[in-house]
Amino acid sequence: MADTAAPKLATPTDLQSNAVSSVADALNSSLADCYALYLKTKNFHWHVSGPHFRDYHLLLDDQAAQILGVTDAIAERVRKTGGVTLRSIGDIARRQTISDNDAEFVEAGQMLAELRDDNLKLVESFRRVKDLAEEAKDNATSGIVDEWTDQAEERAWFLFEASRKA
Repeated sequence: MADTAAPKLATPTDLQSNAVSSVADALNSSLADCYALYLKTKNFHWHVSGPHFRDYHLLLDDQAAQILGVTDAIAERVRKTGGVTLRSIGDIARRQTISDNDAEFVEAGQMLAELRDDNLKLVESFRRVKDLAEEAKDNATSGIVDEWTDQAEERAWFLFEASRKA
């Protein structure tokens, strides 16, 4: 029987392999959370109802698009450093720390609060990536994660402000 194993990926990098592995693991965890948050945000976008339907519907659609836009950058950063990234929905499920919400109905205010908290959890994840990247002297990852952190903080802020009572 012929060996069908794929060749080992050997992306050239000057970073130490153990440091790259730690950063790649943290990035993959953040990537899994981005996918989980993207799907939850789209779920709430599709199912929001109530007096502020249009505003929330559009807000959540914009936020979902922004979250999805980050996923490719995260995966490519993993690959640029020689790491291997997520391969399946199952891989995402094993790594995600953001909880799914399969409830049949969620009140709009609860949707906003849950997504706010999830975005803040993503900020924590990005801060772990930043710390590990700096330890590994991975300047590129350390620099790019700042933008992802700012975007997640802004989403959390918008969700907070949209949920405040007048």
